[in-house]
This record gives sequence, C-alpha cells and structure tokens, in this order.
Amino acid sequence: MVMMLFGLVVFLGIHVVTSLRGLRASLIAQLGEGPYKGFYSLLAASGLLLTAYGFALWRASGPTVVWDPPVALRHFTLLLMLFACIAIVAAYVPSHIKAWLKHPMLVGVKTWAVAHLLANGDIASIVLFGAVLAWAVYDRISVKRRAVPLPVAPANWAGDALAVGGGLVLYAALAYLFHPYVVGVPVM
Repeated sequence: MVMMLFGLVVFLGIHVVTSLRGLRASLIAQLGEGPYKGFYSLLAASGLLLTAYGFALWRASGPTVVWDPPVALRHFTLLLMLFACIAIVAAYVPSHIKAWLKHPMLVGVKTWAVAHLLANGDIASIVLFGAVLAWAVYDRISVKRRAVPLPVAPANWAGDALAVGGGLVLYAALAYLFHPYVVGVPVM
C-alpha cells in the first residue's frame, strides 16, 4: 500500500506542478527547459512504475473488498474503455473528436478511472482509480482557468478516422495483451 501511495504522490504531484504555471516557469528558469523536461519525465516514469508495482503488491496481498460489482458493470466498463482509448488517441490527432472533447486526454483519463471504479470493488482499486480521477478533475479545472486555447476542427475527417482506428488498436492491445499478461486479469 505504501509503495502505491508514494508512487501516486510522485506521479500526480509532478503533474500538479505542471498545472501551477508560476512554479513551472520558475523551475524552467532555474534548470533550463531540457533538464526540466528530463527531470519531469524521470519523476513521472518513476511515479508510474512505483504506483503500478505497489498496486500489484497490494492486490496480491488481498486487499479488502468494499463491494462486488455486478457483471453488467464489467461489460459497461469494456464500452467505456473503448471511448477512453479513442479519446486518448484523439489528444494527439487534429480531429473533430479533439475539438468536440476540448481536452481529450483528460476526458480519456477520467473515463478510464470511472470505468475501473465501476468494475473493481477492492480498496486498492478504489484508492488508485479514485486518486487519478480526482487529479483529472482538478487538472481540467486548472486548464479551464488558464484559458488554454481550444483545438479547432480540421476541414476533413481524416484525423477522426485515425483517432478511431488508433483507439481501436489501443483498446485491443490493452484488452488482449496488457491486461492479461501485465496486469494478470483477462478482460476478454
């Protein structure tokens, strides 16, 4: 439990630093942009790995089950994850989807977290996915307050096709490779 919580503090904490533009600018001024990005990436990757490893250890120790989700919610989670994967890919492709969602990466992360909260009733999952959901909500509010320019829909629909196709590939990779072989929980 401690390792996962420490990993979450590091991973989400470094992302909160990014949202605090004055602090971020000060760090870049002191370190330089390259070293800042390198240190940021190192901390984010370390936090992610600590979180994942700590989560696996906590779940392996048999964390307390708060509730047992009905099978229907697990099926609904599969549908939500398809939407989350498309949204995450859309964050990197100029598309109507990106323009419509405004901040598709945050939409994808929030959808991912909600989907996993619906499908998992153990305390380790609730802490992990609840913390990520809380951060994503915070970051969306932060982005809105910073008045970040919103994406504009392109003239054609090629980006949308790419976002949907890439989302389907990501979904298949997560469902058929990542979940059963890395997480150890087959979802299909």
